Amino acid sequence: MPKGYWVSCYREIKDPDALAEYAKLARPAILAGGGTFLARGGRVQAFGAGIVERTVVVEFPSFEQALATYKGSAYQAAAAKLEGAVERDFRVTEGVE
Repeated sequence: MPKGYWVSCYREIKDPDALAEYAKLARPAILAGGGTFLARGGRVQAFGAGIVERTVVVEFPSFEQALATYKGSAYQAAAAKLEGAVERDFRVTEGVE
């Protein structure tokens, strides 16, 4: 069964304190959902039409588990902290294996 991934790129961080509050709630929700952080705010080099921005990649045992974690009440409570605080490109994608 292919793994699932969250890929989140932060275009703009308007309120760093709100982002910190989000992280306090999101991390335990993600870990409880089976997520493993693969990248979180490290160095980025963009090519082509890419933009250098904070990037987070989380791996889950399956696409279904990644989606269920995103839709879960614990993560949604965390995500609510981001409203108006950041502009981000967030997606859940299925791996190849």
